[in-house]
Amino acid sequence: MPASEGSVSRTPSGEDRTADWDADLRLISEAAREAGQVALSHFGQSPEVWWKNEGMSPVSAADYAANRVLEGILRQARPAYGWLSEETDDDPDRLARDTVFVVDPIDGTRAFLAGKKTWCVSVAVVHKGVPVAGVLVAPALDEEFTATAAGKAHLNGVKIAVSTPGPDGRLRIASAQDMVAGIDRNLRPRVERVDHIPSLAYRLALVADGRIDGTLVKPRSHDWDLAAADLILSRAGGALTDLEGRRLVYNRADVTHPVLCAASVDILPGLLKNLTQLPRS
Repeated sequence: MPASEGSVSRTPSGEDRTADWDADLRLISEAAREAGQVALSHFGQSPEVWWKNEGMSPVSAADYAANRVLEGILRQARPAYGWLSEETDDDPDRLARDTVFVVDPIDGTRAFLAGKKTWCVSVAVVHKGVPVAGVLVAPALDEEFTATAAGKAHLNGVKIAVSTPGPDGRLRIASAQDMVAGIDRNLRPRVERVDHIPSLAYRLALVADGRIDGTLVKPRSHDWDLAAADLILSRAGGALTDLEGRRLVYNRADVTHPVLCAASVDILPGLLKNLTQLPRS
């Protein structure tokens, strides 16, 4: 089953829980900052590394330490919320919860281990499948992106917004080379490929902040890579969708997603029309 479906509102319908979402944002921001400092204490210190997903994905002692901090703070503060984290064994009990924490203790572990600063702690509160509070803390860069479903996106307390199309029509797209090759020929000359950014969450934050115009996402990204950044992007004037233009739904049994595209709401429709050569899943 695809992890996205037709018109999904960015706020759960029929509810006004703005005060709750603000309180949740304060909570997850404090927790993410604390976890970020724990991770930062391991940064550049050659933490122990293990391999998961049949040897394809690294996980370090820093990932586990940050996860323990987040789980200890958040689950104690909101025991009624479900829990979904990359570094915690999945508990299907989350599927029975309306509201869930969706966590990646270190998004961009490869960058972290390589000594690059483009990694972040990603935490979202998801209510009925939709992110309602989200934070990305990039402690090595001293950056903190935040948003709620009822407010604007911010970087270090200052409002941010996606880019607007320039007069030359050029698009700075962050993507793997094989994904760019799937862009239709009529658009490809206008695409400037941005060097790979290992943290998907941070890459989406750069779209939200207007530093790049868009990104293409390979299949099998996960809820924890996306939920917080998806909200931040949407509140900055952008959108993250599948190739049919459908928004993502979170906290399903299958937490993986097909090929995705992110850009401003002005750029996205035209970009999607020129992605016919990309696989749909």
